Amino acid sequence: MPQEVFVFMHLCCPAVKDPMVVERSNLLSMMKLSIKVLIQSSLSLGRTLDSEYPPLQQFFVVLEHCLKHGLKVRKTFIGQNKSIWAPLELIEKLCPESADISTSVRDMPGIKTGLGRARAWLHLALMQKKIADYMKELINRRELLGEFYEPGALIMEEEGAVIVGMLVGLNVIDANLCVKGEDLDSQVGVIDFSMYLKDPQATETTQDDSKMTAILDQKHYIEELNRHLSCTVTDLQAKMDSLEKTNSKLIEELTAATDRINALREEQEQLKQENAHILQTSQRKEEVTLQDSQLELETYRQTRQGLDEMYSVVWKQYKEEKRIRQLQKELELQIGLKQEMEVAMKLLEKDTHEKQDTLVALRQQLDQVKNLNLQMFNKAQESDRVAQKKEEDMERLEKKMIQMEAAMKELEQRCQNCCCCSLFRAGLESELSTEKEQRQNMQRELHREQDNSAELRTQLQQLQGLQMELLDLRQEKKQLQQLCEEQEQALQEMGLHLILMIDFLIIIMIVFSVFQGHAWLKDDEATRCKQCQKEFSISRRKHHCRNCGDIYCNSCSSNELALPSYPRPVRVCDICHSLLLQRSSIRS
Repeated sequence: MPQEVFVFMHLCCPAVKDPMVVERSNLLSMMKLSIKVLIQSSLSLGRTLDSEYPPLQQFFVVLEHCLKHGLKVRKTFIGQNKSIWAPLELIEKLCPESADISTSVRDMPGIKTGLGRARAWLHLALMQKKIADYMKELINRRELLGEFYEPGALIMEEEGAVIVGMLVGLNVIDANLCVKGEDLDSQVGVIDFSMYLKDPQATETTQDDSKMTAILDQKHYIEELNRHLSCTVTDLQAKMDSLEKTNSKLIEELTAATDRINALREEQEQLKQENAHILQTSQRKEEVTLQDSQLELETYRQTRQGLDEMYSVVWKQYKEEKRIRQLQKELELQIGLKQEMEVAMKLLEKDTHEKQDTLVALRQQLDQVKNLNLQMFNKAQESDRVAQKKEEDMERLEKKMIQMEAAMKELEQRCQNCCCCSLFRAGLESELSTEKEQRQNMQRELHREQDNSAELRTQLQQLQGLQMELLDLRQEKKQLQQLCEEQEQALQEMGLHLILMIDFLIIIMIVFSVFQGHAWLKDDEATRCKQCQKEFSISRRKHHCRNCGDIYCNSCSSNELALPSYPRPVRVCDICHSLLLQRSSIRS
């Protein structure tokens, strides 16, 4: 923005601190002045305005400054770009009526910059008297303008709506502006404040000056009209030339089309004649062919009867042979299944015999353990009885020993009392010695009985251990029985799975043979035998395997087998021969 605008802004509102607010208020006041001066001068002038009218030029400059206020700078590959053409292009989407202006502006050859296109668009919108409507549509969609303007811009605030309201007054003005001849790209937009600071008394001119200006304006208007008329005349002449050329071309095409139509008519007549001749000949041929076809039908019916009889006889024979073959196959399958069942039964019998032998051995071991347990139990009971008897004898002996000790004490007392009787003492001593010997013998017997009781206790402990082993053996027997049952179930399941797997393998082999058996190798592609790798010659000839389609020598393909695609046994290589035999064994 030029320096004079900033000076004027500071003069108008010095108390405002925010520069954006100051700029908005100054631009609004400048817009008011420019619109007021433009309307007053145009009404006093009383004619259409051209592009050289100074108030109109100043109005466009002020409007351009208002639209540039707060405009964002866009970065491109060339550099930074700040143009008002981008927001004005939005009006084409918001208001479809402005599409003609924008397309005409884009098609102008002399305008290259975005600023020039924006200036041309403003000129054309003023001439249409719709600049206020277009700007109103643009300001109402401020959410779209946020992409091009900063938040404090004039168009984004209330001042923009005020300017739109003032632009409505420009609909009174009639303007005839020539946009093609002007250099809109390089114009410098500077506001001339001298126009708005003049004294109104000094601005009043004389009647002569007004007449001169009116004459000059009429002259300029007439020149502009002549220029427009000359342009329209040249355009009309060019259109006339193009129309004459197209008319001559159409006349030539008409003559060519009439010639073609005449030729086609002649061809149509010839075709009609040929068609009639062809119809006659075709009718004759049809009659002859009908007679021939009737004869052929009679012969065909006679042959058909004979063939039907032959076919019925052959079909009956075929059904019988098929039934016999099916029965043979079923018999073979049943024989194979019977053999397999016999083998499986033999295996199961062997397993059952082995398991029965193990069960008999386990039962014998259990019987032996039971007998041992009974013997040990009887021995334990007898040892308990002997121990009880010996304990009773020990108690009796102890009682006797106590009595003998008491008698000894009495005897000693008596001996002390009666020392004189030595004979009695000698007898007592002999009795004591005998009693001592008996006591020693009793002690020995006690020791023996204690040893016997210890042995019996050890035997009891051994019996208890044997009982524990017996319980463990019973548990093991139960576990073995469970394992035997589980293994039998697993064998049954494995047998079922094996049968299913054999069926699946048979299906896979059949599918593999179907997909692989039709690859027929050409004679030129093979120079050696596929199996022995020997070169073919006059003596060693080529032979195809009818199953895999490869080429072998005579020694490697001397086998013959019946295949489903051939009614008789055909030549097969050694590899396919072994595979097919394995497959047939698996099926059986």
